[in-house]
Amino acid sequence: MLGVLVNTAAVIAGSTIGLLFKKIIPRKCADFVMTALALCVIYIGISGALKGDDVLVVIISMVIGSIIGFALKLDDHINNLGNRLQDRFGGQSLAEGFVTASLLFCVGAMTIVGSLQAGLTGDNTMLFTKSSLDFISSIIFASSLGIGVMLSAAFVLVFQGLIVVLAQFLSPVLTDVIIANMTCVGSLLIIAIGLNMLKVTNIKVMDMVPAIFIPIAFILF
Repeated sequence: MLGVLVNTAAVIAGSTIGLLFKKIIPRKCADFVMTALALCVIYIGISGALKGDDVLVVIISMVIGSIIGFALKLDDHINNLGNRLQDRFGGQSLAEGFVTASLLFCVGAMTIVGSLQAGLTGDNTMLFTKSSLDFISSIIFASSLGIGVMLSAAFVLVFQGLIVVLAQFLSPVLTDVIIANMTCVGSLLIIAIGLNMLKVTNIKVMDMVPAIFIPIAFILF
């Protein structure tokens, strides 16, 4: 769990620095930086989406996952929680910052493979590398999206922690093909987030999050 704890601490530390920068950045500059970040988010999403190797699996995963998320009203729950925390802590786009950062920090082969390695062999090298990347990213995103980015550290801790703890059981399931398809689906959601940040769309991304895990069902069933 050392790698997961370091990764969580890196997100918190980076977000803290980013929040300090946020206070001294002029509003117009912050809005302009947000546009630049949105373009970067879209680029990250496109790069990850190209790693998928089965279009049919991706389509089915998106459809089934979206139905599940819509039925559970995940987006509404996250936004309600975000609004309550926002009323308490202040700031803007708390829910947006949480969802954006959580997906960016947890979608991808580095997260899954690194957590599996940590759980199976105790090798935290990949998670340490990821921690340094997330530290820098959290500074940038927290300076624009606020405290929601810091709160995503809890998601990082739970998501990666579960993979580490359950590594022996998940290892046979999370093959390279499944990881690639999970990354592809998650990256499509990241593209949606980027479009939302640009105010081009208003997609309820959180309702689509279950789609990330649907590719696993193709192995199980």
